[in-house]
Amino acid sequence: MLNRYPLWKNLVILFVVLFAGLYALPNIYGEDYAVQISATRSGEVTLDTLSQVERTLERGGIQPIGVEYEGGQILVRVDSDDDQLAAREMLVSELGINYVVALNLAPATPDWLAAIGGEPLKLGLDLRGGVHFLMEVDMEEALMKIRDQMATSVRDRLRDERVRYRRVEESGNDVVIELRNADDYQSAVTSLRNQYQGYDLRTDASQNTITLEMTDQFLQDTRANAIDQNITILRNRVDELGVAEPVIQRQGQDRIVVELPGIQDTARAKEILGATATLEFRFQDTQNDLQDAMAGRVPFGSRLYDMRGGGQVLLQNQIILTGDHIVDASVGYDESNRPQVNISLDSAGGRLMTQATRGNVGEPMATVFIEFIATGETTDEGRIAFERVEEVVSVATIQAVLGSNFRITGVGSAQDAQNLALLLRAGALIAPIQIVEERTVGPSLGAENVKAGLTAIVAGFILVLLFMGIYYRKFGLVANLALLTNLVMIVGIMSLVPGATLTMPGMAGIVLTVGMAVDANVIIFERIREELLEGRSPQQAIARGYENAFSTIADANITTLITALILFAVGTGSIKGFAVTLAIGIVTSMFTAIAGTRAVINLVWGRQKRLTKLSI
Repeated sequence: MLNRYPLWKNLVILFVVLFAGLYALPNIYGEDYAVQISATRSGEVTLDTLSQVERTLERGGIQPIGVEYEGGQILVRVDSDDDQLAAREMLVSELGINYVVALNLAPATPDWLAAIGGEPLKLGLDLRGGVHFLMEVDMEEALMKIRDQMATSVRDRLRDERVRYRRVEESGNDVVIELRNADDYQSAVTSLRNQYQGYDLRTDASQNTITLEMTDQFLQDTRANAIDQNITILRNRVDELGVAEPVIQRQGQDRIVVELPGIQDTARAKEILGATATLEFRFQDTQNDLQDAMAGRVPFGSRLYDMRGGGQVLLQNQIILTGDHIVDASVGYDESNRPQVNISLDSAGGRLMTQATRGNVGEPMATVFIEFIATGETTDEGRIAFERVEEVVSVATIQAVLGSNFRITGVGSAQDAQNLALLLRAGALIAPIQIVEERTVGPSLGAENVKAGLTAIVAGFILVLLFMGIYYRKFGLVANLALLTNLVMIVGIMSLVPGATLTMPGMAGIVLTVGMAVDANVIIFERIREELLEGRSPQQAIARGYENAFSTIADANITTLITALILFAVGTGSIKGFAVTLAIGIVTSMFTAIAGTRAVINLVWGRQKRLTKLSI
């Protein structure tokens, strides 16, 4: 009896090992300190910008490793973090507000490896660091939205109950209602009393006015909800960016900390996280003359809006629908191969759109894009000042009654369409935020702790190798080869899997899988020894040893794999990272401990017809 694998099986094992090893290679090249330049909506990165960057660095005495222009972005690689910070300061001053200048860490992977998708393993903030953002929420804007909604609700309620009023307007955090006469005043008091939770109703019969005042508790709850909702939406946006194990948490009264481990495109992260974008759909005012409105005679109930790309359009003040009802947004292309955004609404939004368009087929409807941009100034209270920017991205004629699914055209480039779809899909921020602090952070445990941890892991691994080599002799050397291959495969697969990030708990998962791989080899080798003691030939002992050990090894690893899957399903953050590493390690350890060692043993001992002794 001989032990041998067919040629195809040996080739498959070799291919898997080489494939994983190939994608583990980028990890030996490390990363360069870099500064990344991209354009804001009002700017554009061109070859002239590239020349401007190079001249700025030359004047500042910074010699970059390289300056790359690709995909509408510029990446400047430098030797040290000091040069990185100095370059960023110079470029921010030189380029101005039309460009985003962000700190980055760029892989030093060779071009031939990068061309086949090779990337280094992403490390968490506790090992390698990443990007740290401190964001401040504009609470005043959140309160303004609440007041606007309240005023609209009051108007609708009074109108439905046929109560006449002179005005409904906001005053500070209050909503003031002035009625036409005493009868309307009494009707309004009856209608509005106890209807709005969080508001106290104050009346003035002599002036026929009612004031809805926000309570202190409602103000406090609104501020807390704005932070919580923004955190949820930021988490959705981070998920869209494909960042693994992010940290998004509240800090103080109105600030949010966002840490993105292993993030590469920090400029895009800043753009997506900081954007406060939503949509409004309004009918175009076709009853009044646009030229009169542009001359300053804007009719009551309408307003002039700027068009993206130039020009103006007159729209009705009444909002058909807001972006709050959007449940999905994706990029597509129209009949002329121009980018568009396909919108899906929730059931309530679909009903509103159907009601609005049923009697307006053939009328033009505009899509208004709204975002808040930091002005770079501060308010009297010392807070970041934001400017509300509104522009019409498209005006299209309603061809048929619209429902829950429709499309927006005229959104600009494919990248603009992709960014708009991402923001709408992830949700609009409840209140605008400003990145008040940005930095790349080093290991949270400190370099000494990380070094000590790695030293302990390496020392433990060496002791395992020595034990296996001494106790199981030549077979132990085969097991050691399998252990090293297992580590390479784990690194290669984690480098290949999108979003996989290695953290300290993940390293613990690797150590655990190494132990499980050793355990599998110990079980196999002990079974082989038992077969030899029972008088079987070496070839029979090898075959029966692997056969008898397989069920035990499979049971142990499958139960652990199930546990890892449960941890991944219910865990968050570091727990999920541990589960991913453990699951990958279980699969690779079974492959190397069973198929890998068997292939080597078959090649070395399995073909010997007169084998009388095993070095085990």
